Amino acid sequence: MPIENDGDLAAHLAEQAGKILLQVRASGVFGGKALGKAGDQTANQFLVHALREQRPDDGLLSEEEKDNAERLAQSRVWIVDPVDGTREYGEERQDWAVHVGMAVDGQPVLGAVALPGCDAVLRSDQPGEVPPAPETLRMVVSRTRPAREATQVAKVLGAELVPMGSAGAKAMAILRGEADIYLHSGGQYEWDSCAPVAVALGWGLHASRIDGSPLVYNQQDVYMPDLLICRKEHAERVLAEVAALG
Repeated sequence: MPIENDGDLAAHLAEQAGKILLQVRASGVFGGKALGKAGDQTANQFLVHALREQRPDDGLLSEEEKDNAERLAQSRVWIVDPVDGTREYGEERQDWAVHVGMAVDGQPVLGAVALPGCDAVLRSDQPGEVPPAPETLRMVVSRTRPAREATQVAKVLGAELVPMGSAGAKAMAILRGEADIYLHSGGQYEWDSCAPVAVALGWGLHASRIDGSPLVYNQQDVYMPDLLICRKEHAERVLAEVAALG
């Protein structure tokens, strides 16, 4: 059954993949790394087959699928991460996500991020109101590898560090009023940020590289060194502090 609207399709697939992942985990037959692998592969098969069925003329890039260079010649490309935060998923935490994003001519124009542990799906095409920032800002950082730039900028800003799992969970924490700044410089890939960046932009946030340049997707090299997502009123100060670090 076709789903004509791209936003509805992205949200539906992200939500359904999240439900599949919860079922795989609840089955009780996987543990540790095996659970993460089973979840990744099962959700990936669902997303890839669904997108090829629903949007056969579009390109597709998935973390769990062999890359196809044909996408480079296509204007519309779906970029998905079946489980963003595999470790957190395996540990039965809430800070993991499913990303379904789309880039058009390299621009992250559409996205849905499901947070199955929180029973939430955030969409770029259905923005809500981002809660106001508190007096003491909160910066989300990696649970295991906080980026040097993030910790140093947080110190200058007097911001509180909030350790969290997946990139999608970190970005959505700003929209949900749980954080204010997501500054990452430890390296990611296109599937880690396409959908979260699209949602953040749709909700009126700032999203860029940490030198202020645009985030561009559907590149031959899918490695993305860094990104900044925050409220627009904080962007200039954060970018200036990053630049001051040299």
